[in-house]
This record gives sequence, structure tokens and C-alpha cells, in this order.
Amino acid sequence: MDIKICFWGMLLSGGIGAFCVAATPAPEESKVDPQVRAYLADRAAEFDQITQERKTQLEELAMFVKSRVEVGEPARLTFICTHNSRRSQMAQVWAAAAAKYYGVNGVETFSGGTEATAFNPRTVAALKRAELKIEKVERSQNPHFAVSYQETGDPLNCFSKVYNESPNPETDFCAVMTCSQADKSCPLVKGSALRLAIPYEDPKVADDTPQEAEAYDTRCQQICREMLYVMSKVAG
Repeated sequence: MDIKICFWGMLLSGGIGAFCVAATPAPEESKVDPQVRAYLADRAAEFDQITQERKTQLEELAMFVKSRVEVGEPARLTFICTHNSRRSQMAQVWAAAAAKYYGVNGVETFSGGTEATAFNPRTVAALKRAELKIEKVERSQNPHFAVSYQETGDPLNCFSKVYNESPNPETDFCAVMTCSQADKSCPLVKGSALRLAIPYEDPKVADDTPQEAEAYDTRCQQICREMLYVMSKVAG
């Protein structure tokens, strides 16, 4: 539908540039918070930073999502790392935002660990610097955060949990291993329809150093960029 609308607009305006835009579905800009949208647009302009080997891995995830949404079934993605405190949380948030940005409906994102700890405050700070709206809604040793990337609609409820605990799906989901340790610890993920390893370097290595914020921002940008690449392939 988006492609037809863009093409009709091109005929009325006679603009050649409109034809180029019509080749890929336009982002659902009105549904994404403007500040978050600007951050997403910057990351989407960086696809050339993704290696071909990495793109091949990401395209496997895109194929899973596309196979589900094309038949009207939910594409459930559970991102898994050891403590569910850094990389898997970032991936859950950015996969959801990327799907909204590219107008890919039916994507449901989750995250979990091989053990539960807490949503790391350094991760929260990095996501805030990326213009996401984050509010602590439950204060405990494992606090819950409402994370919002859109102008309207329910925020994501983000907190640390084991990957097979509620509200995560028990069956028919793609398990995405975001760290090498979790990849080794869980050679099989019960209930998953597909298991993929897409590991990221842990920004934890820079904790309590002058490079801490830079390390978290770099990882945040990479994960956002790659989730956008996935959803662009689904929408394209």
C-alpha cells in the first residue's frame, strides 16, 4: 500500500526523486517520537558500516520475521544474553523501534538471560542519550522500566528475567543469542522455532573507566543500526 501511494504521488508531482523513495516503504514517521526518529535516521544511514558477514547473519533474522508477517502471524523475537542487563535489553528495544520505523507490523520483542540480575543503569543511561523516554515504574533490586520510542501507545516493560520466564513466549519464537557466553550456555533453546547467534561485544569491559559512556553509546548505536537493517530487509 505504501508503494502505491508513493507512486501515485510521483505521477501528480512529476518529481523524479519520488520514484527513488517509492522503491522502499517509507518509515512510519508519524508513529515514532520525532527525537527518536532522528536517532534512527542517523543509524539507518550507517548500513555501510555493517560487514557483509554480519549482514548475512542479520538477513537470517529478517527472513524469519518476513516469513511470519507475510502470513499474518506474529514474529516473536527473544534476545538472550547472560544477565539480561545490557545487550539483550538494547536489542529488544531497538528491534521494536526499528519495526515501527519501517512500518513492519506483527513484530513482538522480548529479552531474557540465562540468569536474572537487573537492567543495568549504564544501559538505561545510554538509551536515554539515544532520546528514548525511560521511567522507572517499580523500585526493587530488579526494577522495571517503561521504555517508550513512539508518540502514542504502550511503552515496553523492561526488566531482567530468565529467557523462558513470563512475559516471554514459551513456544514459536526466534531466540537471538546476543553474547557468546549465552550462546555456549544454551546450545538449545526450548520452544524456539529458530535459534540464531548474533553476538555483540559487552560494553561492561569499560565500566568505571573514562571510556564508559562512549562504550555504551557505541554498542547502543551498533545494535540499533543492525536492528534497523533487519527491518529494512523485511520492509523492502
